[in-house]
Amino acid sequence: MNAMFRNKWWSFGFRSTVMLYFIILIIIPIFGIYTQSLSLGWQPFWESVSDPLAWKAVLLTVRLAVIATIINIFLGTMIGWVLIRYKFPGKRFLNSLVDLPFALPTAVAGLMILLLLGPRSFVGGLATKLGFDIVFHEPAIIIAMVFVTFPFVIRAVQPLLEELDRSEEEAAYTMGASRALTFFRIILPSMVPGIISGAMLAFSRGIAEFGAVVLVAGNIPGKTLIASVYIFGEIESDNPQGAAAVSVILLTLSFVILWTVNLIQSRRPGQ
Repeated sequence: MNAMFRNKWWSFGFRSTVMLYFIILIIIPIFGIYTQSLSLGWQPFWESVSDPLAWKAVLLTVRLAVIATIINIFLGTMIGWVLIRYKFPGKRFLNSLVDLPFALPTAVAGLMILLLLGPRSFVGGLATKLGFDIVFHEPAIIIAMVFVTFPFVIRAVQPLLEELDRSEEEAAYTMGASRALTFFRIILPSMVPGIISGAMLAFSRGIAEFGAVVLVAGNIPGKTLIASVYIFGEIESDNPQGAAAVSVILLTLSFVILWTVNLIQSRRPGQ
């Protein structure tokens, strides 16, 4: 009886600690952003979110994050497939490199892009001769977003491929199905939940990126100024209410994406 009593108290304490941790690190900061954005009333909030420069920054961020996410969907799916289905020298090393963007400071990632693709680099100089620039333009922002969100789709797809029953593939081959037909009819549907969740995380991470982008974007208002850098500029200009208002747009967008994806996955057959 005493052991059961102690177990109940331990369970209650554990759950309370987890909930307190969740409230302090997640709920309170989110509530604080919404509160700060409305601290001066609805009129200043509306003026902040309807500012043309703010909307251009948000729309540019969303557009480039979508492009980076699409790139990661294709690259992440192919790389995850290769790392699971094929054996080759250096596979373990390459698999460990997938997580490098998680460990590398984003400012260092931005510096790498700047040095490798900048005007003084071989690639940057070649691009300039061909009539376009990479660094301080949209391509550099997309590359930075792709780099920092690179692992998400790969790591979401790999467990699904490992758990996939090979007998279904073998049965399809036995019945005369081609490799392409087997992939699109049997393998790909099993990978879709991982692709969707990985893409969702990649997009959310992309619209929030600051460290890598601020070094390579040029930060030209209306052209290469993305939302996170705009928010930083508002803080530097002593306008926390305006920064919070734009932050609310990104935060609400992330919530809508999260709930939409969860709704789609919950309505899948077999759920």
